Amino acid sequence: MRKLFFWFTSLLALSLLTGCEAIKITNLTPTSYPENPSRIYTITLRVDLDDKDIVHGSVEPRLIIDGQNYLMAKSATGPGLYEYDYHLPNGRTALAYYFIVKYEIGFIERTEPREVYSELTRVNIASRYVLSLETNRGPVGARISLLGRGFTPQDAIYFDSQPIRTQYDSSASLSFYVPPLSSGRNYTVTLGGSNGQTSVGTFRIDSSSLSVSPQSLILRTGQSQNLTFSIANPAPAGGLLLDVTTDVPESVIMPEVVVPAGQTTVTVTVQGGHPGSGNLYLQGFGTGEVTVPVSVSN
Repeated sequence: MRKLFFWFTSLLALSLLTGCEAIKITNLTPTSYPENPSRIYTITLRVDLDDKDIVHGSVEPRLIIDGQNYLMAKSATGPGLYEYDYHLPNGRTALAYYFIVKYEIGFIERTEPREVYSELTRVNIASRYVLSLETNRGPVGARISLLGRGFTPQDAIYFDSQPIRTQYDSSASLSFYVPPLSSGRNYTVTLGGSNGQTSVGTFRIDSSSLSVSPQSLILRTGQSQNLTFSIANPAPAGGLLLDVTTDVPESVIMPEVVVPAGQTTVTVTVQGGHPGSGNLYLQGFGTGEVTVPVSVSN
């Protein structure tokens, strides 16, 4: 009798162990999803069958969210894959779930129901994210677009933690102008705002050359003269901003300088203001800085 009892308990333990190892489940769902307008997010599970005694057709994966039980459907992407498209209620930015996989083990004269559970998993829905940079390199002054979602007018782009000129286009698009920093190297690009910091990637500033004609300006107060800027290659899409500064702002009156897309030159009109002498400066070209002397007299 003792031998019979030992044999029975050993068989029962073996059957339970077989049941535990009969199925392996793997959660293939990412822990973060970008927000989408339909608010539908796919939960994916892989089920591997490791026991030949599992009754064919008895495997039933179910998704448990907020106490609700959803039957998962077989995926067309491959064997053993199951999916469920969950519609996240409005106002929610996260969801927590787990899986229950029910199945049956077949014996000689009977079958036994079994089930296996997964651990609780949380998925965050990102309302603000960056998809891509329009390009990862360009010359000083080039306008570069940043695509994503959740942008605000308060957002700014940073090159190696230094804020640069940023333009808000829409909640799905920002633009920035390549700053007049040292060329021939990569910079870490970061998006910053009231929602925190988001890594964008790296951007390489390419060297470029520029010439100005005339190379100096001699004006009287109220007098105007044309100033032409020429670059070596056609300006990229969005145009090329030439960030001209001066140390005599009261003496120089001039508009913003932008080389139109596809063009290599732009001409602007400079008007003399208050009497004074100084320079126009343009960073990031040639040896690092282009200087145009300016003199305004009465």
